[in-house]
Amino acid sequence: MFLDHPSITATNALTEPDRIERLQRVYGYAMAMADRAGNAGFVDKLTQLHDHKGTLIVFWHSAPSPEEQDYFAIAWASKIGDGTQRVEHEF
Repeated sequence: MFLDHPSITATNALTEPDRIERLQRVYGYAMAMADRAGNAGFVDKLTQLHDHKGTLIVFWHSAPSPEEQDYFAIAWASKIGDGTQRVEHEF
């Protein structure tokens, strides 16, 4: 079992706890896509996921590939995410 998962935070998380739950679902979705693609090193690149007022910000230890960025874009745009294309990447 891998124990060094990225931190998950959200603006207004105390008053809107559903934001953390949504990020956990998005993280799981992205991880499933990485697993399906055989991308075993994906999780090691991540530092943090943050929801800032409906924008997903993904923080990376090292620069992600376009495919890795797409994992989050697809997950965030889905019904389990925010349903938008507002995703930013910081590395």
